[in-house]
Amino acid sequence: MALTDIDRDQRAMMLSESARMSSAAEARFRVQSSSSEPRVVKVIALDVASEEVLRRLAERSWNHATFLSAATFGANPQDRLTDLYGRSRDLKEEVDAADLVVMVVTAGGNAQAAALIGSMCNLEPVNTAAFVSGTTTSSASEAAVSRTLAQLRPWSLMVVIADADDYIEDMLVALRA
Repeated sequence: MALTDIDRDQRAMMLSESARMSSAAEARFRVQSSSSEPRVVKVIALDVASEEVLRRLAERSWNHATFLSAATFGANPQDRLTDLYGRSRDLKEEVDAADLVVMVVTAGGNAQAAALIGSMCNLEPVNTAAFVSGTTTSSASEAAVSRTLAQLRPWSLMVVIADADDYIEDMLVALRA
């Protein structure tokens, strides 16, 4: 297909506009640095199996992500969270410091901690997201997965069923963790 004179003129005009936009005079109008600051993200395992997912993720390099566990609850509300080394962490302090709280639970896992974490996030307010991992590799029944989802939905702005741990990692990167 041959270029018409109009096509040539439009192409020449586009090239000259590109050249003009690349000039030093136009450079002062360009964004010089990213306005996307990393978020302070708290990633919380809700069950023992999802702790293993978080341990693998925590080995990677992150900007401002902290990996915690709510898989075993203590009697004292201050002791409900632990870091991946088993040290107690205060839920309110962790939520206060967060821009985003991400909860992770395995398919069919117990997500009851989501209610406490989600209600604390609602008070601050801090955005929440939840990932259900291992749905394709899990032997959990549809009913068990539905119970897990029912525990998450009221407390998370976004619930994602992630077939692979890589998907959770990719989402954390996209969320600027």
